[in-house]
Amino acid sequence: MTVTVIGAGAAGLIAAGRAAEKADKVILIEKNDIVGKKLLITGKGRCNLTNAADIEDMIASYPRNAKFLYSPLYTFTNHDIINLVESYGVRTKTERGGRVFPVSDSARDVVDALKRYALKSNVTLKRAEVKSLIIRDGAVKGVKTDKGDIYSDSVIVCTGGKSYPKTGSTGDGYKLAARAGHTVIEPKASLVPIVTEETWVKELMGLSLRNIRITAYDARGKKAYSDFGEMLFTHFGISGPVVLSMSARLRDIGRERYRLEIDLKPALDTEKLTARVMRDFEKYNKKHIVNSLDDLLPKAIIPVAVRLAKIDAHKAVNEITREERNALVRVLKHFPLTAKDVRPVEEAIVTSGGVKVSEINPSTMESKLVRGLYFAGEVIDVDGCTGGYNLQAAFSTGFVAGDNAPRKDISRGTD
Repeated sequence: MTVTVIGAGAAGLIAAGRAAEKADKVILIEKNDIVGKKLLITGKGRCNLTNAADIEDMIASYPRNAKFLYSPLYTFTNHDIINLVESYGVRTKTERGGRVFPVSDSARDVVDALKRYALKSNVTLKRAEVKSLIIRDGAVKGVKTDKGDIYSDSVIVCTGGKSYPKTGSTGDGYKLAARAGHTVIEPKASLVPIVTEETWVKELMGLSLRNIRITAYDARGKKAYSDFGEMLFTHFGISGPVVLSMSARLRDIGRERYRLEIDLKPALDTEKLTARVMRDFEKYNKKHIVNSLDDLLPKAIIPVAVRLAKIDAHKAVNEITREERNALVRVLKHFPLTAKDVRPVEEAIVTSGGVKVSEINPSTMESKLVRGLYFAGEVIDVDGCTGGYNLQAAFSTGFVAGDNAPRKDISRGTD
């Protein structure tokens, strides 16, 4: 029994390693010079490999097609991937939000562990680019590559999405799936920075805000999203964990504009924040207002907040009216922005869209259209929020595909 795995990323390495435990031979095909290329840059090079949340809570962190992941996530859990990498000497730690990282803060250590798991004695790593699948009589028979044909009893497609194309994620799997008769949901950017209508964000470029709450309202004024955490201002708009997760939930940014409000001080209600501002005003009563809020806000954001409150930046604090003070407090609790678009898919952390889940058996990852053809990872139309959820989905689906691809059954014409 021979299994071919296309793509040596998160899903492919796990799929190859698991398949090798049951198949006679596994051929792992990778077009890059190195394996795990995208894994090496995840989590800013630290590799947020999973999340410590309970599985039911994890399910809620996949905005689309979460039910599809029930079987994979319970078959190969977050504890299983942690145990796997730790069995190869990679100790892990859990940080804020349940994010799990290697203690070394090195993605290289995780990749090395997965390579050792995958590249067993019966696994051949082949550097090649797959051009098409070989399909006959409704069953996959192998693949055509730029270095010749490879025949096998089953094929697992683990080619990733379209994000970070320099890592090899160039949408190859979508083409393979479509040619095999599968429906491919249009790939779009997910976990991607947001472009704002306001150009003054350039003034705040590089400013990181922690412990803020961001809320999005649709065109009808209905609350569409709200989350607490960290964000970052950029030259085009905003980014950071809460912003990236928001982009995953609000897929129609670009077609629809969203009014955003940032609560810069969510731990203080309006009354308490007003009292705090008044104390600072008393402390710095002879200074200009733009120089009186250093104890409360990052210095870079103060001129913008004062301007949005329509207060003269050089007005003395002891001349500020109650109305102006209240206007400032409103800005601090409802700092306004407008989301008009997202950055290109090439800048996204993951891709939303891919092979339609109703055409894949979630218990095996096998195609319902072509016998012996399996899919795993980002090539499938499932994506999660930030926090390790996307890698866990890749590991879980990769394991299930690798576990089932070596099956010998009558329906596939083998015995």
